[in-house]
Amino acid sequence: MLYIIGLGLGDDKDITLKGLEAVKKCSKVYMEAYTSLLSFGLSPNGLSNLENLYGRSITLADREMVEEKADEILNEAKSSDVAFLVVGDPFGLVWGSMAPVAVSPLVSAELAAFCLVSCLAVYVATLCVLCFDVLSLIYFLFSPSYVNFQYRATTHTDIVVRAKKLGVDVKVIHNASVMNAVGVCGLQLYHYGETVSIPFFTETWRPDSFYEKIRENRKLGLHTLCLLDIRVKEPTIESLCRGKKQYEPPRFMTVNTAIEQLLEVEEARGESVYGENTICVGFARLGSEDQKVVAGSMKQLLTVDFGPPLHCLVIVGKTHPVEEEMLEFYGL
Repeated sequence: MLYIIGLGLGDDKDITLKGLEAVKKCSKVYMEAYTSLLSFGLSPNGLSNLENLYGRSITLADREMVEEKADEILNEAKSSDVAFLVVGDPFGLVWGSMAPVAVSPLVSAELAAFCLVSCLAVYVATLCVLCFDVLSLIYFLFSPSYVNFQYRATTHTDIVVRAKKLGVDVKVIHNASVMNAVGVCGLQLYHYGETVSIPFFTETWRPDSFYEKIRENRKLGLHTLCLLDIRVKEPTIESLCRGKKQYEPPRFMTVNTAIEQLLEVEEARGESVYGENTICVGFARLGSEDQKVVAGSMKQLLTVDFGPPLHCLVIVGKTHPVEEEMLEFYGL
């Protein structure tokens, strides 16, 4: 049996009683460690706290393990009980996870040129090896798998589908997620439109596909939940070219960075979808004892120190008087 168990958002004690009972009877326990983290996730004692409470050793499943060794995990679940722990709810949107987005042909070409030059510098002494490596690199860079490389993730739904195809029984145990926790600010959940993801901008890649979705939400008077990028164990482009993976330091987008990028896109697009005076709500560490919720204009929120991750942002649409009254409690 494969148990996919939601851990909630706060700390080690947010697991449900049903989830805890399931973990305790599993022979192997994995914990997803690349799309989100609990409020104590940056603490060096975070994992040991979980293991002490659950009475089980936990294997952290990073992106590479989940994508490359998923079948091994599922095969274990054929003959024994295996738990796969997920922050939040298994089928709620993951806080900070990035939706798949396509890399533009221009960016791919730039990356290809950079990598090819790097490979030429490294392998120029051996022409045969050089030719082989360059041809392999060209195939890799322009293959469909690379187009979504940095944002490709094995979703929880995909794990369930693969398990069922292998004849593995699956049981899902739900918990709280960011999708309902944002209700703490008083904005009614059925007044939300499509959720968007805000990725980190780079010098050569500044995607703005979220802009159209925000525009459509605001046309309908709906609120927009913005999930902010997290980058955990992301390989550098240079290391990919050299065939030896080196990873960037973990990065967690702040409310402030998200607003700066949103305003940059608005200035470039010029459609007046939102602006400095648009009311938003910034959240940090939802579900934890020290969660922070602040309402104000984009300009005002830029000055707020929201503290440690994880952060998310809501762009407020048309409000009901009761919603406005609640927002006043969180206003600057």
